[in-house]
Amino acid sequence: MFGNDKQKATSRIDSLIGLETHITGNMSFSGGLRVDGEITGDVTAVEDKQSTLVVSEKARIKGTVRVAHLVLNGVIEGPIYATHYLELQAKCRVQGDVHYHTLEMHPGAVVSGQLIHMAGAPSGKPVLETKSE
Repeated sequence: MFGNDKQKATSRIDSLIGLETHITGNMSFSGGLRVDGEITGDVTAVEDKQSTLVVSEKARIKGTVRVAHLVLNGVIEGPIYATHYLELQAKCRVQGDVHYHTLEMHPGAVVSGQLIHMAGAPSGKPVLETKSE
């Protein structure tokens, strides 16, 4: 679905932040990360590695999220940068701007911020789409 790109989605979960876990501080990861608990700090996927972040219904992240693939059903308070694919599931809540390349939004998902499409081919760094008149 995403071609032979270095940052294709991974269906394997390598790490889990459990339901009763609270992490304070910035974190980076590669591979698959599932969050069921709470993170206060930025969550960043290592560039040029396969990465998928799954944020479950009861999870909460307070900080900037920068990943290739994101499946969100919980709460993120802060900007999101999804360089390849973003799925906003029915119970998700976002308070912040959402920068995306490909977006799937289910009925019931709420975004309190702007939806901003990143132009061009997927890469690790977001590029804003510009309009020419």
